[in-house]
Amino acid sequence: MWGTSSLVVLGVTLLACVLAVWGVLTWSAGQAQRQALVERLAITAGGQEAPPERPQRFARLDARVRRSRYGPRLEQRIATTGLRLTPGEFTAAMLGVVGGLWALAHALLAPFFGPIAGLVGVWASFAFLNWRRQLRIERFINQLPELSRVLANATQAGLALRTAVSMAAEELPAPAGEELTKVANALAVGHSLNDALGDLQRRLPSRELAVLVTTLVLSARTGGSLVGSLRNLTNTLEERKETRREVRTQLAQIRVTAYAVPVIGVGALLMIDQITPGALAEMTGGGIGRVAVLVSLGLYALGFFLIHRMSRIEV
Repeated sequence: MWGTSSLVVLGVTLLACVLAVWGVLTWSAGQAQRQALVERLAITAGGQEAPPERPQRFARLDARVRRSRYGPRLEQRIATTGLRLTPGEFTAAMLGVVGGLWALAHALLAPFFGPIAGLVGVWASFAFLNWRRQLRIERFINQLPELSRVLANATQAGLALRTAVSMAAEELPAPAGEELTKVANALAVGHSLNDALGDLQRRLPSRELAVLVTTLVLSARTGGSLVGSLRNLTNTLEERKETRREVRTQLAQIRVTAYAVPVIGVGALLMIDQITPGALAEMTGGGIGRVAVLVSLGLYALGFFLIHRMSRIEV
């Protein structure tokens, strides 16, 4: 039976784990920003000094993951998030999360919940990649008005579009600067403007970027007034930016509700086991109890999916 002191220690431990994960993520983001700044300064100085390479961890695991069937797709998925991670490092982190959740569910609930918690850990790891990708897309969309303004000023000054893209890559911070650097490098090795911008649109899909890419490609093909089109597009992107911010604020409560639903389910299980110690182990000891638990967990997952789906409104 869990005493009050044990629950306090458990709560403090979980809080410490959450703070530790948050601290590691914040430190990783700071290191990535610092590395991007160093690379930009090196490029500005003429590229005389190459930035130091980051030490690679889990080299053997990384080699095995890259040779697997899902290795290339995982590497491409990580690349769209902007994280400086290798497939091996992500796989090692995912295995650590799965093992930790498995052991935690086995100790707090019942042995039956261990594999379920492990599956939740796998889902949470890939959900983290999707969240980072969406966050990068949102940041890039917020930079599109400034990007359009820089391109308009550069083309109005008489610069070619390829030169304007390289200038925007040097002036804008990440993620726009990093993505435009890839576009400029593709143009430098002979790729067409349509192919280079198409790759950018596939990496960061959004309606705003699609409009910008279409405007640049059509203006380059037909020789139309690119400056006037970019000026009008800048105003439109600013208005859509404000609209997206308002919609996201209105839907914040629904998103919190989506995450609160499974938390309530796990809390109910902990409460049952607290009131009647060993109830979960006894309930999941038979086939009927296991089926009932799986059905209830499936309903919680369905509720999370439906609520989360309702909060996804394309602007």
